[in-house]
Amino acid sequence: MGTPERIWAEADLPARRLAGLALNPAVPPEVLLRLLADAPLAVRMVLCRDRDLPDPVVDAVVAHPDPRTRGFFAVNPHVDPAQRARLVDDADWSVRCHLTEGPRTPLPHRPRPLPDDTVVHMISTYDDEEPLGSTGFWQQMSWELIEAMPAHPVARVRSWGVGRWESLSAQRRAALLADPDDEVRERARDMVRGQDPAWVEAMLPARPCHARTDILVNRPLSRAVVAGVLAAPAREGERATIALNPGLPADAVVLLAGDADPKVRERIAGRADVRPPERRALAADPDPAVRRAVARHPDLGPEERGALATDPDPEVRLAVSVHPAFSEDERARIDYRVPLDGDFGFHPAPRVPRDPAGVRRDALSGHPMLRRRAAREHTLPADLVARLAEDDDPGVRVLLAQHHPDAPPALLLRSFLEYTGRDRDRLPHHPRFPRAGLARLAGHADPLVRALVARDPETEPAVAERLTRDADAGVRAALARHPNLPAARMAELLADPELAHAAAANPALDPRTVDRLVRTLGRDPR
Repeated sequence: MGTPERIWAEADLPARRLAGLALNPAVPPEVLLRLLADAPLAVRMVLCRDRDLPDPVVDAVVAHPDPRTRGFFAVNPHVDPAQRARLVDDADWSVRCHLTEGPRTPLPHRPRPLPDDTVVHMISTYDDEEPLGSTGFWQQMSWELIEAMPAHPVARVRSWGVGRWESLSAQRRAALLADPDDEVRERARDMVRGQDPAWVEAMLPARPCHARTDILVNRPLSRAVVAGVLAAPAREGERATIALNPGLPADAVVLLAGDADPKVRERIAGRADVRPPERRALAADPDPAVRRAVARHPDLGPEERGALATDPDPEVRLAVSVHPAFSEDERARIDYRVPLDGDFGFHPAPRVPRDPAGVRRDALSGHPMLRRRAAREHTLPADLVARLAEDDDPGVRVLLAQHHPDAPPALLLRSFLEYTGRDRDRLPHHPRFPRAGLARLAGHADPLVRALVARDPETEPAVAERLTRDADAGVRAALARHPNLPAARMAELLADPELAHAAAANPALDPRTVDRLVRTLGRDPR
C-alpha cells in the first residue's frame, strides 16, 4: 500500500474535487455514502481520516470491503474514539495495527482515549504482530485505566501494570509477586531483580548501546559498575550519564562534583542529594551552566543565594531569582532579565494538581517567570485568568491562552498575532477564538494571520476573491473555502489543480455542482 502522501500526490484533478466534497460540511450523508462506495482511494482516505462523520457513514466505513479504507478510519482523530473502537476485531491485521497506533498526535499532546474495555480487549487478545508496545497505543489509554492496571481483574492487564512498579505500594508489589498468573509473577520478579545491583551488573552490556545507557541512568549500580565507568567508560560521556543516576553512591557524587568535564559537574549540580560542601563549590564553578543548575537547588543557603543573585552571568541570576526562599522584595532587588522569545507551547495538565495557594502566590508575584508558571495551570480561577490576560509579559499571556479553557477571545487573537513559536497553530482551534472582525487582517504581512480572514463570516466577497490569489498557498486554500467567495471564482477554482480540493469543500458550493461532480464517479474505484 502506498503512503498517504503518495496516494494524494497521485490523485488526479477529478479525484481532488471529490476529496473536497468529502470534507464539505454542507454535503449530505447520501453523497458521502456514494463517495465511500465508488470514489478512488485518495477520496476515501480524506473522507475516512480527515473529518467527523455522521453515524450512517460510520456504519458503512466499518463494513467497507477495502481494509485500506477501514485503516484510514482507524486513525481518524476527529471521530469519537468509540466509533474507531468498532474496528477492534477487524479481520485484517493492518486495520488492527492502525487502530493500535491511533491518530498521529505528537507528544506532549494525546488523542482522546479509546474506551477502557476496548484497550483491555486489545491487550488480552492481540498478539506480537500488533504494535501494542508503541507510544501511540499508550497515548490512547485513559489515565484511570493506566492507574488501575496493577490490580486489574484481567491477568494480561495486570502484567502491563507491573511496569508501574516504582509507583506501587509495598502491598501491591507483594500481591503481584504472589499473583496466581505465571506471567504476572515473572514480570514482578524481574522488577525485583532489576533492583539488585549485582543482577544489574551481570546484565549490563559491555558495549555502548541504548540498553547500557538506560541501566546506567535508571538502575541501582554496584560499586564495581560505578568504578568501571569512572575508570574506563565504554564511551565518551558515560561519566555524565551516571551523574543522572538517582541511586549514585554519595562518594561518587562527591567525586563527580569535581570532575574536569563541566557537563558532569552540571548534572551533579542538579541533583537533590548534592551535599552543602559540594554545592557551595558548584555555586562558585567557573562554568555558568553549572552555576545555573545549582541555582535551582531548593536547599540553597542565604550566602549561596546571595552570591548567585549577583552572579556576572544574567542567566544564573534569572535561575536563582525564582528560588522559593526569596521574598518578593528580595526577588525584586535581583538584576534578572526575562527572555521574551521563549517556548510558550502547550503542556498537559499534571496528574496531581498544584497547591492552589502556591498557584495564587505565583500569579500575584512581581516575577514574570512565576506568573508564567501560574499561567500554565488549566484550572486557574476566573479572577486570576482576568488578571493574567492583561499581564505585561507576553509569555504570561500566551501561556494562559495555550492552557486555559476560558481564555478570553481577545487574548487568543492577540497571542496568535504576537507569538510565532511552538503550538501557535493550536490557538485558532480554541473554542473561544474569535471570528468576527478578522477580515481587517487581510493585508497583514504574516500569511498565517491573513489566513484567519477565512474564519470571519462577514468577509467581503471581493476580499475573499483577492486572497484566493494571494502569494501564499495556505492563504489561497483557506479563502477558497469561504462561503462568501463569488460563485464565478469558485467555478474557476474547481478547474485549478492546486485549489480544486479546497473549492469543492466550500459549504456554499451549488448543489447542482455537487450533483455534477458526483455523477463523474465510475463504478470501478481504484
